Amino acid sequence: MQKTVENEQLLSSYIKSADQLKRAERNQKIFKVVRLVIIYALLILVALIMIFPFYWMINSSLKTLEEYNKAVPTFVPLDVRWDNYARAWTANGADFGRYMLNTVIVGVVSTFLSLIITILSAFAFSRLKFKGRDLLFSLLLATMMIPGEMFTLTNFNTVTLWGWKNSYVVLIVPFLVSVFYIYLLRQNFKQIPDSLYYAAKVDGTSDFKYLTKVMIPLAMPTIITITIMKMMGAWNSYIWPRLVSSGTDGSYWLITNGLRSAFTDTATGMIDYPLNMAAVTIVSIPLFLIFVFFRKYIMRGVARSGTKG
Repeated sequence: MQKTVENEQLLSSYIKSADQLKRAERNQKIFKVVRLVIIYALLILVALIMIFPFYWMINSSLKTLEEYNKAVPTFVPLDVRWDNYARAWTANGADFGRYMLNTVIVGVVSTFLSLIITILSAFAFSRLKFKGRDLLFSLLLATMMIPGEMFTLTNFNTVTLWGWKNSYVVLIVPFLVSVFYIYLLRQNFKQIPDSLYYAAKVDGTSDFKYLTKVMIPLAMPTIITITIMKMMGAWNSYIWPRLVSSGTDGSYWLITNGLRSAFTDTATGMIDYPLNMAAVTIVSIPLFLIFVFFRKYIMRGVARSGTKG
């Protein structure tokens, strides 16, 4: 009889433990679901906040100027004007084809030359041994603490003295060297084992051949990242081209200068915002496509840069 009671107690205890375990598992599942709902709700909210400016840009580009200037904004155009995109291309006599060509020329040439300088400098600071290497690199890093406006002022005085204004040279040369890009690529180069370099030197490989055959292929994600960032910087550049391309004919204007100047009525000073937004939408498409197709290289290149050294 006593044994039967003990068995019943054990069975009851087992049932209670099983119920508690099921309850804990159910609570855990509920907590997991609630956590996922909160996370995705926050992600959707952030995504909407990020997407809304682009939606408003496209929405505004399809309106008439009268609808745009209404006191109560409309979230959907009442009169969709697709012709704004065609009109924006030649608004007020602007030559956006020329501005695009200037931007492409400046972007491609400056990116190519900047890559050469960045790769050679990063290789020297990461692999070559020479006196004062670390001190010189520290001084370069210290220049990153100087506000960019100070470089703009000194560079402007220099190019004005040399007569470089209103030319491709002034748009390309002053900003070919980027300490940040050199630092980024140097950190990536330093992750490559020194044993590879010493083995290559034993085989009689020159430094330049080792750089082109070994280091550049291994650091290609970071180099692609630098290329994309440099091109985007040239595409979005505004202050410097505005300062040094003061010609009224727009021969050396970049796309950003055209976006600012082509839609302003010189008589009234009013800006045709729908046409302006249409032009901004056209200009934003190349950057959007670059991000879509090369985003994995950007993330991989930054992740591989590391902090070694």
